[in-house]
Amino acid sequence: MTFLRLENIKKQFGEVSVIKGVDISASKGEFVVFVGPSGCGKSTLLRMIAGLEDVSSGKLSIDGRDVTFEEPAKREVSMVFQSYALYPHMSVFDNMAFGLRMAKLSEDEIKRRVGEAARILQIEPLLDRKPRALSGGQRQRVAIGRSIVRNPKIFLFDEPLSNLDAELRSQMRVEIAKLHRNLGATMVYVTHDQVEAMTLADRIVVLRAGMVEQIGSPTELYDRPANTFVAGFIGSPKMNFLSAKVTGADVSSLQLSHPAFDGQSLSLHHPGSGKVRPGDVVTVGLRPEHIRIGAAAPLLHLTLDFAENLGGSTQLYVRTPNEAVTILVNGRPELAPGSTVAADIDLAHIYLFTADGKAL
Repeated sequence: MTFLRLENIKKQFGEVSVIKGVDISASKGEFVVFVGPSGCGKSTLLRMIAGLEDVSSGKLSIDGRDVTFEEPAKREVSMVFQSYALYPHMSVFDNMAFGLRMAKLSEDEIKRRVGEAARILQIEPLLDRKPRALSGGQRQRVAIGRSIVRNPKIFLFDEPLSNLDAELRSQMRVEIAKLHRNLGATMVYVTHDQVEAMTLADRIVVLRAGMVEQIGSPTELYDRPANTFVAGFIGSPKMNFLSAKVTGADVSSLQLSHPAFDGQSLSLHHPGSGKVRPGDVVTVGLRPEHIRIGAAAPLLHLTLDFAENLGGSTQLYVRTPNEAVTILVNGRPELAPGSTVAADIDLAHIYLFTADGKAL
C-alpha cells in the first residue's frame, strides 16, 4: 500500500522552476533515499513533504490523506536536519522532551518516550549532559532521538551525516539502518553521497535539475542504469565511459572500434544491437572493477598516470587517447607512471548507451 505519494509536484521561485513535475511514492516502512548533485532539488522536495516549502502545483498525500496545503504540525512528520539544531542551554533529556512539553504531554509520558528513544539510540548515560559535552555523532543521535519521541508517521532526514568525519559517517549509517529496522517506520533520506544511498536505501530516487532520472533498488540502479547520468552517479569509483564506433550490427550482436582497442574489434552479443547501425557512435560503460589487467590477450592498451594504493586494492588512473579511465584491482601491481597497461574487459558486465546517453 502506498503510504507517501507525490503526484506531479512542481515548485517555482518566481520565474525559476526548481521542481519540474515529480512523481514519487513510498510504501509504509520503506526507506527511500533522494540522491543527486547539489542543486538538483532533493532538499526542496523533502521540505515540501515536511510542509516547510509550499507546493506550487501537484498533490502530496501521507497515509491516504491529502496534505498538500496542510500545516507542518498537522502532517505527523519529523525532520532531522544537517545541523543538529540543539538548544545549547538544555540537557539532552530536555532537548528531546521540548516538543512533547509544547504538546502538553504528561511528565510520565515524556519520561517514557524519552527513555525509550534513549535506549534505542544507546544514549541513556548522556541524558544529563549539555550538547557542548557531546561528540558530533552523539549530537546527531540526540537530534534523531528528538524526532523519535514524537512517534511520527514519516521520518525525514536532510543530509544528517555531512558534518561528521568519515569514520563517524560509517558508524552513523549503521545506526540509522538499525534504527529503521527496529522502528519499521517510513523514512525519506536526502544525500549527495551515493555510498549512503546504496547502503541505506530500499529504493533510490536519482534526481537531476528538478526531475527524476530513475527510481529503483540499489541493485537495479547499479546493474541497469537508465542513462549515463545514473550510471556515472551510482557506483564508487564511478563508471568509465568510452566513445566507440559501430563497425557492424545485426539484431543480436555488434562490433565496436575504439583507438584503445589497438586495431582490434570488440564483438558483443547485446539485446540492444538492433537499435544501432554501422557508423553510429555509442558510449561503452565499464565499471572499474570489471576491467582486468595482465590478460593474455588484452583488448585495451592504456597509459598509466597514477596508481593509488588503498592497502588491499589499488586504483589505477589510466587514459586512452581521448578519455580518462579508472581501474580497480586487487593487490599492489608494480607499475610505473607512463607505462602501458594492457587490460581486458569482462564481457558479461558491459553497458551500452546511445550517443545522447540513453541505455540500449
